[in-house]
Amino acid sequence: MPEEDETCQVNVKGVYLMKMEEGIAPTVILGGPAGKIMPIYIGHLEALSINNALNSETTPRPMTHDLLMSILSRMEGKVESVLIDEKTEGVFFARLTLSKNDVKMEFDARPSDCIALALRADVPINIKDEILENDIISPEKLDGAKSFESIL
Repeated sequence: MPEEDETCQVNVKGVYLMKMEEGIAPTVILGGPAGKIMPIYIGHLEALSINNALNSETTPRPMTHDLLMSILSRMEGKVESVLIDEKTEGVFFARLTLSKNDVKMEFDARPSDCIALALRADVPINIKDEILENDIISPEKLDGAKSFESIL
């Protein structure tokens, strides 16, 4: 397998509000091997969804990712895997693999949606090594960040 196709598993360290060039943005922090961390800037609703999944919180009415998990469950489908596999012009891309009756289907998806679903389905989040290596930040970059939870 070529080196650029090698992947590693990451976990979600948390959701934060971080400064970027355009202002402050919700950010999911992924943790990889050897303590490496990397940010992915996401939307407010996705940040709320990921934060809820991390804290096992539910809302009175189902949010989009909860609804999708309910639909998959009723249809006897499941989330198989998540892979963050590309970054083009500052935008991350991911692949979501779903299955039903041993038939797998792969979908192009935003990493934030994949992460929200992976947390709910308890499946690993994988990323191409090359992408992780190119986007590592130092832990000190989180020093000024506020946890998303603190503003809820």
